[in-house]
Amino acid sequence: MLQTAFPDERLELLFTCCHPALATDAQVALTLRTLGGLRTEEIARAFLVPEATLAKRLVRAKHKIRAAGIPFRVPPDHLLPDRLLAVLAVVYLIFNEGYSGRNELAAEAIRLGGALAELMPDEGEVHALLALMLLHDARRPARFRDGAVVLLADQDRALWNLDQIAQGRTSLARAQALDGRGPYALQAAIAALHTSQTRDWPRIAELYGELAALTGSPVRRAEQGGRAGRVGAAAGGAGAGRVARARRLPIPALDAGRAAAATRSHRGRARRVRPRAGARARRAGAPLSAAAPGGAPAA
Repeated sequence: MLQTAFPDERLELLFTCCHPALATDAQVALTLRTLGGLRTEEIARAFLVPEATLAKRLVRAKHKIRAAGIPFRVPPDHLLPDRLLAVLAVVYLIFNEGYSGRNELAAEAIRLGGALAELMPDEGEVHALLALMLLHDARRPARFRDGAVVLLADQDRALWNLDQIAQGRTSLARAQALDGRGPYALQAAIAALHTSQTRDWPRIAELYGELAALTGSPVRRAEQGGRAGRVGAAAGGAGAGRVARARRLPIPALDAGRAAAATRSHRGRARRVRPRAGARARRAGAPLSAAAPGGAPAA
């Protein structure tokens, strides 16, 4: 049997399907459909496109695979970073769907994130994604009351999973130690700040600004602008107010700015996959510094 460095068979399949000959959004959509357990309408909702549009993308991707004879095989270790962008997006979108209520998907995404961190311990965005998912999922027991979403400011913090929050902060610290300043790291930093007893609203608004500039997303710029306005109102004595409800998390891995930044990062440094034994020793990372950012979505 072929021996690979993959610690998880499902993760191996994700890397196999995320072939660089396909556009990133096609890689993600096809992998979510075939391996992620998501229906076409769920994937379309995640991409913010009509279901018919997403269905056509899937058909075109399958046709390209057949026409070009694209081989679906496990890439060698030195090619893994070229597929990481799509794999991160798949894992995040699986979690994203679980965050809306399908708990089993959220748990599977976190498990895959942990396996990915063992496989590629020197990739900051891998640890950042794991941190982001852990920090959000830690608040799951407090997110709903009588079937309704409870905004973050109104959540019962006694229901939060403090151990999981600590794990998320450790993963975030590891990402930041690896110079992680990508969109996943910024979102994880916002999430960590939101779990603090006293939230640093100016810093949260600043991080949203960095996220908007990095991704070039008009949606994210609008979000950042709204939060900055609320921070300004807080400074004027009106109180921090409630952050606008966010039912779904953003998808930074699919933004053009994110893809360009990831490509520069991966090809600017010669990285290779380390064996699992060495990965475990590096997962502890440094403690989260007082200056390190952190935060979470509104609900």
